[in-house]
Amino acid sequence: MGPWRCLLLLLPLLAPALRAQQQQFMEYVERRITLLEERISQWHDQSSRYSTELRDFKNQVLGMLEAAEKEREALRAEAEGAAVRVDRLEREVDYLETQNPAPPCVEVDETLMDKQVATAKQRKNEKYTKLTDCSDTIASVRAMKILKRFGSSSGLWTKDAAGSSEKIYVFDGTANDTVYVFPRMREFTLFSATRKAARIKLPYPWVGTGHLVYDGHLYYIRQQGQSFQVIKFNLANKTVVDSSVFPAEEQIPVFGLSPSTYIEVSADEEGLWAIYATKEDEKNMCLAKLDPASLDIEQMWDTPCPRENAEGAFVVCGALHVVYNTRLPSRARVQCVFDVSGTLAPEDASLVYFPKRYGSHASLKYSPRERQIYAWDDGYQIIYRMEMKKKLEV
Repeated sequence: MGPWRCLLLLLPLLAPALRAQQQQFMEYVERRITLLEERISQWHDQSSRYSTELRDFKNQVLGMLEAAEKEREALRAEAEGAAVRVDRLEREVDYLETQNPAPPCVEVDETLMDKQVATAKQRKNEKYTKLTDCSDTIASVRAMKILKRFGSSSGLWTKDAAGSSEKIYVFDGTANDTVYVFPRMREFTLFSATRKAARIKLPYPWVGTGHLVYDGHLYYIRQQGQSFQVIKFNLANKTVVDSSVFPAEEQIPVFGLSPSTYIEVSADEEGLWAIYATKEDEKNMCLAKLDPASLDIEQMWDTPCPRENAEGAFVVCGALHVVYNTRLPSRARVQCVFDVSGTLAPEDASLVYFPKRYGSHASLKYSPRERQIYAWDDGYQIIYRMEMKKKLEV
């Protein structure tokens, strides 16, 4: 019997089993389809519910955003109104304060110190013979420009007060030995890092913020024990040209609000000056005229300008201007002016106010070439442009 014949004989026997398996398979498929349809129905119901909840949430958020926008507009209107009122109030305060100016401190003290520096002994507190015809004094702060924030809360930045260079010199901190030099104002303003700056490493670290760049030289203060040196450093060849121990005994911080500064070297139309204080008259400041070539003291004065609450000082046309503030920083102001030549009339010494910004000035460097002040205020570098007026002869 051949294989095909055997297969034909077995087919009638296998047919019922095949039909039963087919029926079971169909029933299984139907059950799976039924379950799938139930799940699809559940998903559809849930999707409809979620869509309704999402739509309700969207409407709620839109309502909240609309209310927040209305509140923001109301707050902005209130802030603008408050700014207008504050500006008006500041102008009124400025007006009232200028109507009651402080004494200009122009009297010349004739009392000589018992211990005097030999080079200035014969000329202490004498009337100063001016070298130039400069007869200007500060009338007000005409404009202010905040450039950036760089470095620590205390520091100094300036240009050469006598030369024509556009380089920016930055002294970060009150005790350091590296000066940053930017080629122009643009590089200093645009770049927050120091990669665009050259670095000058000084042979000795500085102390305080009373340093000065003048005619291609850096005049900075070095502390040695209880004494202080004025170092004259050539910026071109990076060498110390001269140094001199400052001829004052028992020095104390010159500004009550800047305890790290013992000597403030300043420049004006007349040349170089040094502002300092000693224990002999610890309440008031002293002023000295410096020879920029030899660092000798040419003349010295006791001033009536108090140290208490002073944060900085500078000299303009032979007149010392002292800037005061408060322990909790407020509006800085020039409240004491001491004219070494005695040509500043009392009514001519304006009470100058600086716009309040961040804190207390760590340094104020007057540029006689540009008639503006480079200030360091709590890490912010600021330029004050000054409005000048002529002195009135006493």
